[in-house]
Amino acid sequence: MASIESIIQQMHTKPHAVPFEDVIKVCRARFGPPRRTGGSHVIFKTPWPGDPRINLQNADGKAKAYQVRQVLQALDRFAGLQEP
Repeated sequence: MASIESIIQQMHTKPHAVPFEDVIKVCRARFGPPRRTGGSHVIFKTPWPGDPRINLQNADGKAKAYQVRQVLQALDRFAGLQEP
């Protein structure tokens, strides 16, 4: 089982080849449980105002590359909120 940090590294190097379940694992660890899991989308709430969500779709077992990049942007923003 891959660690969160190794999954994030893979997300940076190969966003088109990240397993969907790994992206879900990262989002659960950083943003908590999804607010919606029904249907074809899994949606996570983020702690800032504006567009406070991460929307993910399973594409044959892989996460969509543009959504992986959006998760990485959200992780960077979230890390900025955590720093003093």
